[in-house]
Amino acid sequence: MTSDEKIKQAEKLLKKANKLTKLSFTRWSADWSAATPLYEQAALEFKLSKVVDKAKEAYERAAAGQERLSSPWQAAKHFEAAGALAKELDQWDEVADFFKRAFELYTECGKPQPAADALARGARALEDAKPEVALQMYIDSFSTLEDDGREQMAFDTYRAAMGLNLKLERYIDAATVLLRWGLAADKCKAIQSQCKAYLSAIIVYLYAHDFVQAEQCYNDCSEVGAFLSSEHSACAEKLLRACREGDIVELKHIVESNGVIPHLDHMIVRLARQIPTHDVTAFTSSEEQGEKHLDEDDLT
Repeated sequence: MTSDEKIKQAEKLLKKANKLTKLSFTRWSADWSAATPLYEQAALEFKLSKVVDKAKEAYERAAAGQERLSSPWQAAKHFEAAGALAKELDQWDEVADFFKRAFELYTECGKPQPAADALARGARALEDAKPEVALQMYIDSFSTLEDDGREQMAFDTYRAAMGLNLKLERYIDAATVLLRWGLAADKCKAIQSQCKAYLSAIIVYLYAHDFVQAEQCYNDCSEVGAFLSSEHSACAEKLLRACREGDIVELKHIVESNGVIPHLDHMIVRLARQIPTHDVTAFTSSEEQGEKHLDEDDLT
């Protein structure tokens, strides 16, 4: 069968399915049990023939049919397929809607892992076109896994959310994701990942020229014994000391020679190599800022 013949066959299947679901004087109720397999066949034929718009339409209708037949798992699969095809058509609102609907249906099935994965896939599809929507979908994805005690399965999603925040130059949000990743790693005893996440957060704060927050982050993370006794903590302490002393040469030396930094995410390594982004002498510790504030207010 030629490609044109396959397309004609798919169109016949789609037309027949639509007729079965359209109400009329002679049809008082839609026959979804008969129509749904036809939509599925049409969707596959259109997809193989690269008729993307018709394939998306057929998958959407097939998903609706599976919902009406009380098959949320299969409906979710079809919505994901429709979402992927909507991406090819640059129909970004539909991409978000389809993947979110897939998430809802997987959740209805009691399957948090596929539900979270659907959101993450949708977020990846939307990163360039709708980054704000993508970020929220990433957050909802790893939140779903956290709520189900599956933090270890969310590591790739934490990384993706961090990376997108960095691309958008939302450094505080990126650090927040890293700290949340560190907490998740702590819960599943992934000590190496936890230490990497905490050091990465400190580096992000330093890159954003927020020394006070970097130092506070280090102090907070040091309350975790596994981090305090790690090479990552020692590296963070050296970086902070070099910044505090305004020693650019030492700061660059630490970044280039320390053994743990090259093993961080490549985006974090890139940031570390660019520190300081401003005049390093402007770095001031929280204690120094506090002393300066007291001196200015001292009228005696």
